[in-house]
Amino acid sequence: MSLNIMLLGLPGVGKGTQAAKIVEMYNLPHISTGDMFRAAMANETDLGMQAKSYMDAGNLVPDEVTNGIVAERLAEEDTKPGFILDGFPRNLEQAKALEDMLSKDGRSLDAVLYFTADTQVLVDRMMARGRADDTPEVIKNRLDVNGELTEPIAEFYDQKGLLNKIDGSRELDVVFADVKKLLDSLKNA
Repeated sequence: MSLNIMLLGLPGVGKGTQAAKIVEMYNLPHISTGDMFRAAMANETDLGMQAKSYMDAGNLVPDEVTNGIVAERLAEEDTKPGFILDGFPRNLEQAKALEDMLSKDGRSLDAVLYFTADTQVLVDRMMARGRADDTPEVIKNRLDVNGELTEPIAEFYDQKGLLNKIDGSRELDVVFADVKKLLDSLKNA
C-alpha cells in the first residue's frame, strides 16, 4: 500500500526534522517545493525557467507554475510507493489542484500531519538558529503571515477527515513516536 502524506505547520515547528525521520524509516521521497523549484531550474525545464523568471524579479511563483512543477514531480516513478509533501499546498487553490492531480493518477492523500506549537516556542526555536534577520519582531510577523495561509488549508483537510494534529513543541523523539504510530496505522489499514 502506498503512503501519501503531507506535512503542515508553521516555521520552526520541526517539519523538516520529522520529514528526515519519516524518510529514513519509511523510505519515502521528501518532496519539498523549494527543492523542486531548484531542481526544475537546474534542469532548465520550461516550468523551471518560468519559476526562475518570477523569482529573479522578486515575485511569488504563480499557482499554475507551482502546480505544474509539483505535478511533474509527483509523476516520477519514485513517488509510486508514496511521498511526503512539504511546503505545498500554500493556499486553497493549490490544495484543490493537488486533489485533481492525484485523482487523475488514481491516488489521494492518506493523511495530513499538522504540527502545532505555541508561538513563543516557535520564536525561541527560530531565535536559536542565530540568523541575522531573525529578530523576535520579524519572526512573529513571519509566523502571523504563515498562520493566515496555513489555517484555511488545515480547515480544508480537517473537513475531509485527513488532518492529524501533532504537538510539535515536545522532544523530537516523542513527536516522532506519535508520527510513527499514525503512519503505521495507515500502512496496516
